[in-house]
Amino acid sequence: MTARIDHLVTSGTFSLDGGTWEVDNNVWIVGDDSEAIVIDAAHDPAAIEAVLNGRTVRAIVCTHAHDDHIDAAPALAAATGAPVLLHPDDLPLWKQTFPGHVPDEDLTDGDTLTVAGITLTVLHTPGHAPGAVCLYAPELSTVFTGDTLFQGGPGATGRSFSDFPTIIDSIRDRLLGLPPETVVRTGHGDSTTIGAEAPRLEEWIQRGH
Repeated sequence: MTARIDHLVTSGTFSLDGGTWEVDNNVWIVGDDSEAIVIDAAHDPAAIEAVLNGRTVRAIVCTHAHDDHIDAAPALAAATGAPVLLHPDDLPLWKQTFPGHVPDEDLTDGDTLTVAGITLTVLHTPGHAPGAVCLYAPELSTVFTGDTLFQGGPGATGRSFSDFPTIIDSIRDRLLGLPPETVVRTGHGDSTTIGAEAPRLEEWIQRGH
């Protein structure tokens, strides 16, 4: 069975530092007809379950712990029996949303997750959040970047737990070296490629240092 990427957009809110905003989030599902990994269980566990269509869920991966990326994770975990995975540096953010519940397993830089015969490698890319990660799947020529890299530039760094020079370092050191044809599948908005973003990112790098 060939691995594929399923995609849905869910809608809800993002709250931090006393503000709340309406947001649309990308939810990515990597797998085949029998098993899958969910990346960023946002807002609507029932909608995610519908796309999963009874598949075994190997993991629910959180690219970071802003509430709009994790708010459906515990409910989806309860429904599917899958573990929730988060980098431990984002536990302070997680606890703002779920103070009485912790993720099941830690994500660490260099970890690998296997599903449907393909491997996703965890890249720790702090900046937007301290425990932000990207997931690189070379067999699919794809990197799932959460809110670290978007079409047009890096993720936001204007709120608590974020830092602009750090996200610039993460993008330069961890993402720009990927093959230029690598598709960048983001936490919000349209996908892009490393090659398309590289010239713009050079400008951001100059601005960041």
